[in-house]
Amino acid sequence: MVKLYTDTDKFESHEGPVVVEAFHAAMKDLVRSSLDKAGVSWKEFVFSKEYEFITPEAIAAIEKSVVESGYRYQTSAVISFIERPEAYSPIAGADATSDTFSFEHADAVTSELEDGRAQVGQGDNVATYAKNVIGTARYYRSIDDVMTGLREGVPANTVAIIDDSGGTLTAPIIEQFTGIVCAGGTVRSHLGILTREYGIPCVMNSKISGIVNGDTVEVGVSGAAKTTEAYQEGREMSVPVWKHASSS
Repeated sequence: MVKLYTDTDKFESHEGPVVVEAFHAAMKDLVRSSLDKAGVSWKEFVFSKEYEFITPEAIAAIEKSVVESGYRYQTSAVISFIERPEAYSPIAGADATSDTFSFEHADAVTSELEDGRAQVGQGDNVATYAKNVIGTARYYRSIDDVMTGLREGVPANTVAIIDDSGGTLTAPIIEQFTGIVCAGGTVRSHLGILTREYGIPCVMNSKISGIVNGDTVEVGVSGAAKTTEAYQEGREMSVPVWKHASSS
């Protein structure tokens, strides 16, 4: 069968999650078999025959097969597990309301109280601002949370604590946030791009502990933004997240 570009992708340096590898392998097999059936050149297949063979139904069948084989997607966003529990691995706190939930990441960097604040984690800074952002922590992890924000408005000075790195869940109210701490993704994730364009201070891939709704938090967005090179080299380049002493 034909050799695909992705078989020798020089930009891919490591294997992804098993479920992703299984899905990609099945997609490559679909493309190869479809090209053979079409009996045309690669150029003609791509520009005139592709959609005769690579259909939504064919892709849906691949995903169904992958999930039925026991593979499960991994996610940082609880909304994914809630909406498709059969396709995603269980996620801690999925049954907790935002008023009772607190991220408790084992790799959160914490410290004792000093000068009225204690470090409760860290995250990858999307963009550098003149000063840190300080506000009231509020979790937005469900459709109900977002609908409340739409109906009643987001309270002033809200630092949203979220887990949806795509920004899809919170997109309708994102402009109302003073800052965002996201427990997933990278600075190149869709949420990172959105917040950079809207000028909303944001840290991605955050590891935090002990923040609950109503806490006063400070996010170190005056620090350096994490670079692509830092990700490629596996180099630590995070900024702190603090909780102020007046908080619980």
